[in-house]
Amino acid sequence: MGVRVAVVYYSATGNVHALAQAVANGAQSRGAEVRLRRVQELAPDTAIDANPAWRAHVDATKDQIGEATLEDLEWATAYAFGTPTRYGNVSAQLKQFIDQTGVQWQAGVFHAKPVTSFTSAMNRHGGQESTLLSLNNVFYHWGCVIVPPGYTDPLLFAAGGNPYGTSWPSGGGETPDQATLEAANYQGRHLADIAGRLAG
Repeated sequence: MGVRVAVVYYSATGNVHALAQAVANGAQSRGAEVRLRRVQELAPDTAIDANPAWRAHVDATKDQIGEATLEDLEWATAYAFGTPTRYGNVSAQLKQFIDQTGVQWQAGVFHAKPVTSFTSAMNRHGGQESTLLSLNNVFYHWGCVIVPPGYTDPLLFAAGGNPYGTSWPSGGGETPDQATLEAANYQGRHLADIAGRLAG
């Protein structure tokens, strides 16, 4: 059985979306079958419309990226989850999706499957590491094998050297730079490699 990776993310203005695409591309380059999925948007239109970048991203991706389902998680042999940081924690949209997985968790769907995570925040010290650590708490409960990028390739240092997962400080509008996209791509390759080893 080949490696099947579900890249599941939430993105408001597109930064985490860009990282998710890079992670997906990295996994695909290792021969993995990949499903790139966004979780359901929970914010009301009034909030989205108040931020032109948010509205533009919602409109640009709603018909291009499929919405995540629990079946995607059952299908996958490895996972990559992405979220913007919300007060140093996981976004409500991704958390709401994760909170629906009780049946799969009880059935052992996640047991021993490799998983990795990535994030973005406005500020360099805006909670990226705590967000990834908070997200990883879910994976401990699931019984997953957490696959961080660590310091396993020199290219990670050019992207800020976050050993927990790729992270991007948007600075209030900048999209992920090439070094960060390369780090996310590497993270996807690394996840697929580990998944392949675990599959034997």
